[in-house]
Amino acid sequence: MICYSTYLTLKTCQPMEIIDLTTPLREQVRQSQVQQGQILVSVQHTTTALAINENESRLWQDIETFFQRLVPASDRYRHNDLHLRDVPADEPENAHAHLIALLLGSNEAIAIQAGDLVLGQYQSVLFLELDGPRQRRVHCQIMGMGEEA
Repeated sequence: MICYSTYLTLKTCQPMEIIDLTTPLREQVRQSQVQQGQILVSVQHTTTALAINENESRLWQDIETFFQRLVPASDRYRHNDLHLRDVPADEPENAHAHLIALLLGSNEAIAIQAGDLVLGQYQSVLFLELDGPRQRRVHCQIMGMGEEA
């Protein structure tokens, strides 16, 4: 049994941004030498999320518009009452980002078969920045069996 653990470091550029992690995750699977097993991908931040969906720029725009309508940053949230909390001076008003992250989730488990991610034709593993720009970390734990000797 192989157990391989690593981190991906991302630098986001926008307040809300989607980054396709499929290629770097496939590279981590290759490096792990796991042929049959699974990868658990976990974000390390409460204002980021993961999803499996299509890598298509117009869909990404629709996703952003959808979440901006569902959880507008301009709405009133108690979490944004920064004067009532013990927070750093540069703490942003980011309750909307926390709420969107709750809707999406913080990890994805993906099967590995023949040394590759088991994804459908149009599926990609997407990292969603909800409170950027920031530097972010994604943990990857890959477990399974390598090639038989």
